[in-house]
Amino acid sequence: MEQRLDRIAQRTTRRIADIGLGLIQAIAFVGQAARLIFDSFYLLIRGPSIGQPVRLRHVVQEIITGGIQSLPVVVLMAATIGVMLSIQGIHSLRIFGAETQVTFGLALSIPREFAPLITGIIVAGRSGSQLASRVGSMRLNGEIDALTVMGISPVRFIVAPALFGLLISLPILVAVATVASLGAGQLYIEATIGIASQAYWADILSVVTMEDLAHCFGKSVLFAFLIALIGIVMGLGVSGGAEVLGRATTSSVVTCIGAIIAADTLVILLL
Repeated sequence: MEQRLDRIAQRTTRRIADIGLGLIQAIAFVGQAARLIFDSFYLLIRGPSIGQPVRLRHVVQEIITGGIQSLPVVVLMAATIGVMLSIQGIHSLRIFGAETQVTFGLALSIPREFAPLITGIIVAGRSGSQLASRVGSMRLNGEIDALTVMGISPVRFIVAPALFGLLISLPILVAVATVASLGAGQLYIEATIGIASQAYWADILSVVTMEDLAHCFGKSVLFAFLIALIGIVMGLGVSGGAEVLGRATTSSVVTCIGAIIAADTLVILLL
């Protein structure tokens, strides 16, 4: 009996220790992310005067890498989502004889929820893993330490361009995804139940408000922060070898997607 109680006490102690360690790591992550955000905006504003300017060409390169190169898959996925929502909407509303009202369902769901969420997940899988892999490789090869020795701020050279590149490219991708999703839905609806394109877009524009657009692009900015910071922090934490780098890259994708879904749910509940 005493041995059993001892084992239970040991397991409880280990669980409490694991929870405490997890909380410490979460707090450390949030603190490091906040410091990177502050340093990035500080260097954007004050960098030229202190010899640490954020180069425009680096930001443009990040926009191309994280935005333009992701455009085909974003358009494809958004169009697929638009058609799927149209199919399910027509099927559900046909029970009540109201399938012509499917346009209002698309207008209420795609800009506010599906376009930013799907785009964020796609960019997280692509750019989040790429950031973690690149920063982790630089960490293992000593390139980050070399930048510091040469007097170049790693935040200015690595973090700020990636962060600002995603802050610019992700809202643009979300806008393209919204149009692609609604456009694909319009083609399917016109072919299926005969709603003309003029009537379709008139219904969409009558429902979508500025609040919906603010909700949409606000989410895209939030997701951009999460993807950039999680990928970079995961990469900075790499130490050891290639196996650790692979785990960090995988963990960054899973963490980014989980954080995006959690943030999206929290925004829905609060707003």
